[in-house]
This record gives sequence, structure tokens and C-alpha cells, in this order.
Amino acid sequence: MTPESAPTIQQLLAFYLEAGVDCALTDEPVNRLSDPDIMSITREAAPAQPVRTIPAPPAAIPAARAEAPAAPEAAILSAREAARTASSLEALRALMETFDGCALKSTATRLVFADGNPQARIMFVGEAPGREEDIEGLPFVGRSGKLLDRMIAAIGLDRSSVYIANVIPWRPPGNRTPTPQETQICLPFIQRQIELVNPDVLVTLGNPSTQTLLSTREGIMKTRGRWFDYDTGTRTIRALATFHPAYLLRSPSYKRMAWQDLRAIAKALEQVSA
Repeated sequence: MTPESAPTIQQLLAFYLEAGVDCALTDEPVNRLSDPDIMSITREAAPAQPVRTIPAPPAAIPAARAEAPAAPEAAILSAREAARTASSLEALRALMETFDGCALKSTATRLVFADGNPQARIMFVGEAPGREEDIEGLPFVGRSGKLLDRMIAAIGLDRSSVYIANVIPWRPPGNRTPTPQETQICLPFIQRQIELVNPDVLVTLGNPSTQTLLSTREGIMKTRGRWFDYDTGTRTIRALATFHPAYLLRSPSYKRMAWQDLRAIAKALEQVSA
């Protein structure tokens, strides 16, 4: 690596945050492999002879797979049934607190259900909580949350007049991308949440929430600024896709496009009120 291409401290810190390293245990890095005590323990614990692994016969593998339960499918069905029975946001939250079908719950600190006004005319939906959200139990409270606050303030709104949630209510370990199975398990909950809030305008923040909720395979560059019809089963809600605030922090040049989207949202709210 040449000096010209060497990353800066800020770039390295950003890389570690993206990788999920969000806290330090000591002030200086420690090379555990150079510790003589650990190396001696490792040598003593090493087996005298290599352990052979005998593979299972080919015929046994299909049989074992056939007997394994379809856990993800069962979890999705369970989530659908649970979400369908929730008659209020309070009941939905209580169901999600006791739901054990998503493995993300076991690694997260707490459920990140929602923030804002349940009677709001506009609802924002992101992808999943981050570290700060996991600690506080509220969506969009970190750097991206502060930017979202400024974005909605630009059109005369604040958290008391909007409703904010995520497709995934539990933080994935290390802020990794949720798997398709995890998304499908959590999908019935956010769908019911949207139905219960019943906003006039739904705003999907970023590519994952847009593709999941608006049933499109196109990227955010093609979907942002476009209006979609979101069908709750009882009503059709106008939905608009725009950039996730975290993306705007990394790519501030797109804030101009986001401002255009915000103006379209404000105009739509005015039309509904007229």
C-alpha cells in the first residue's frame, strides 16, 4: 500500500463501525498469539494425534435433511398469525415482546418498536436498528436519526407529528444486513403496524425497506421520488421512497434529491388536507 492510498484514521474508524466493532476493551491493541501463557496453554491442550472426522454415508444426508423441521417457514406463519390478532399498537408491541421466532431477538438488547405519534398522518420506515437504537429502544436516535429530525423539520414537522419504525425491530449483530429469512419473519409485524397507524403517506427510507414494503426489485436510485400504492388490505396508502439518512451521511451530494422528495411529501400532505 502506498502512502498516498493509506486510509486515514477517520476512514479506518468508519470501516470498523461498518464491520460492527463499536467499542474498545483496551486503549492499545493486544496480540493474543504473542502471549507466552496463552501459547503454552494452547500447546498443552493440543491433541497428541489428529482427530479424524468420518463423513456420514451419502444416503444418510438426504434422510437427515428430510427430517429437519422447516423452522423459518413455521416462524413466518407464527408471525403472521400473531400480527393478525393484534387489535392495537399496544397489543402488537406486547406480542412482539414475547415472540421468539426470530433469532435476532436473542442477540439484541431490546425491542425497537417505534417512536412518534401513533395518530400521525405520515409514517417513516427504515430497515433495522443500530447500536444507539438498540441501547435506547427507539428508532433513529443516532447520527442518522438526528439527520432525519432535520429532514422532517425542513417541511415543518417533528417527532410529535410523525410516526417512525423499522422493518426489523431487533438490531442484527454488528449491524449486519438482515437475512431474507429474518426480513420475512418480521414483515408481518411492520405490515400490521402500518395498517394500525393508517397514515395518509408512507415513506420508505433506503433500498431494503423500499424493496420489502413496496414489492420492487429496483434500486433506490430508480425508486426514489416515485409514488407507489401500498395496499393494507383495507385501504390504499400513497407511498414514496427516498434515501436513508445513513446513506446521505456517507454521500451528502444526494441531499438535494432528498430535499426534492421531502417537498413532494409536503405537497402530498397538503393535497390530502385540502
